[in-house]
Amino acid sequence: MAEKADAISVCGLQFSYEGQFPLFYDFNLDLPPGSRCLLVGANGSGKTTLLKILAGKHMVGGREVVRVLNHSAFHDTQLVCSGDLAYLGGSWSKTVGSAGEIPLQGDFSAEHMIFGVEDVDPARREKLIDLLDIDLQWRMHKVSDGQRRRVQICMALLVPFKVLLLDEVTVDLDVVARMDLLEFFKEECDQRGATIVYATHIFDGLETWATHLTYIQDGELRKAEKLTDVHELKTSANLLSVVESWLRSETKHEKKKPTKAPVQHQKTSPFGASPFMSSRHMAYYR
Repeated sequence: MAEKADAISVCGLQFSYEGQFPLFYDFNLDLPPGSRCLLVGANGSGKTTLLKILAGKHMVGGREVVRVLNHSAFHDTQLVCSGDLAYLGGSWSKTVGSAGEIPLQGDFSAEHMIFGVEDVDPARREKLIDLLDIDLQWRMHKVSDGQRRRVQICMALLVPFKVLLLDEVTVDLDVVARMDLLEFFKEECDQRGATIVYATHIFDGLETWATHLTYIQDGELRKAEKLTDVHELKTSANLLSVVESWLRSETKHEKKKPTKAPVQHQKTSPFGASPFMSSRHMAYYR
């Protein structure tokens, strides 16, 4: 019997923001279906960029470089349209031509937001509302950051996902809400075979939650393995102390000097600031 394809496959990824040195160079990562992967690294190491690449928000060279559920993350738009791939980032905002990104906090109720999502299983919706302890009468322009975050998370999870990408989404939640949400994510993976990549700096309780760990430093993959195979965990008190030791060791060495010249781009278009231009950063490598 043929092996089941990885839920996420990154092969030879190279990526650079315009005018900057390459962030990722020959980056490779594979995650099996049903895995719950912690993505760890210092600020600026590339965690958010990697999640956005997996979410199809950045273009990379070649349809085979970044594949999610055996589809090209960027080119196959049906991934996002179907709801199979979901991305939940650190901010909840909308784009306004004259002001750029602004927080989504207008004068509307949580009920209006949540029940405005179509084709939702009512039982799943009620479960999430209860799980996140949401008051449907909350007004989005009056609630706290934590309450607004609960509504955001609820809306993102209403449609069952096959791959979920999380970028520091629990930072505004209290301990009870965070642990309940992590338990929900575990059930989604165990019962439906969903795959989750979770970038976070909060490690309480994650030793028994995660199945895999990926550690990146300055865009370089330093570790990618099952959590049970991380040998440092066999002698350390907890995951926090292990990750802390890795990050502290980074500060003892100078960052590697770039070995590649900045990517050359064509002269910037005079219309580069136009709100009609694409918001995707693009990088091609041949």
